[in-house]
Amino acid sequence: MRKEIFLTGITTTGTPHLGNYVGAIRPCIEASRSANTTGFFFLADYHSLIKCQDPSRIRRSTREVAAAWLALGLDPERTIFYRQSDIPEIPELTWILTCLTAKGLMNRAHAYKAAVSENRTAGKKDPDKGITMGLFNYPILMAADILMFNAHKVPVGHDQVQHLEMTRDIAKRFNHIYGEQFVLPEAVINTNASVLLGLDGRKMSKSYDNTIPLFAPEKKLRKLIMKIKTNSLGPRDPKDPDNCTLFGIYQAFADADEIKTMRRRYAEGISWGVMKQELFEYLNTILAQPRQHFEELTSAPDHIETVLQNGAAKAREHSSAFLQKIRQSVGIQAVS
Repeated sequence: MRKEIFLTGITTTGTPHLGNYVGAIRPCIEASRSANTTGFFFLADYHSLIKCQDPSRIRRSTREVAAAWLALGLDPERTIFYRQSDIPEIPELTWILTCLTAKGLMNRAHAYKAAVSENRTAGKKDPDKGITMGLFNYPILMAADILMFNAHKVPVGHDQVQHLEMTRDIAKRFNHIYGEQFVLPEAVINTNASVLLGLDGRKMSKSYDNTIPLFAPEKKLRKLIMKIKTNSLGPRDPKDPDNCTLFGIYQAFADADEIKTMRRRYAEGISWGVMKQELFEYLNTILAQPRQHFEELTSAPDHIETVLQNGAAKAREHSSAFLQKIRQSVGIQAVS
């Protein structure tokens, strides 16, 4: 049986948060334990340059994101775990794909359109003011990440589905012009990830500075949960769990019976104070052991670096040979 390739990456712009775990890390670790899958999981440090020009932050985040994967159970012996910038074939493939990608396709990317809309709303004369080519070409770099390893499945949130569709479009165009080289990847959408909101009720994101760090110390974790915005309904007032940040986080970690019980308690009017305290205790119990492992790993950066270098060596066994095939397909090869 042919193994399915699962692939995902997390940008190295901040401390891993609950949304990262639910949306990317957990489903990938679970998939990696199957004998029928091969996991390619990476630290997206080139992607981080789009939004972050703080070298120390990127270095710290790289160490913390790597430690998070390992602390949560990723087995680097069973998977291919690497840093994006350690694979030089990826930026080369990015350029090859850039030469095939229509500008009109990139014009439709959500992130670019949102940036243009913000400029127009602010009354900027130039709708592209402050927009870098990194932001504009982001979907092509993402396509190269995926297509380099011919991933079959890519876990994403709903906001990334468009990028998967663009990747498929780019792969189809290459295959049409140069012959079949690329697998067309499929998005794996985690429904829980779509409702995991942050402190202010918006999607949990480093960009909004509304995250709950995955391995926050116990006191800080409680403080952050207590800060989560709720409505003005009082104790004993029935509450809607499906429009509640607290419940969204709870159900992303709880099992079916626990979720059913909590829904009943919402209907009975659980108070926000009680719900916040119970959510804190629930998460703290789940994360206590991984938190300790994470702290041990971040204190051993040499070990993390060894793991990443070993992973890069395994990744390049594929990427180096595959890029040679791509080069030959497009006509870039030694004269003979």
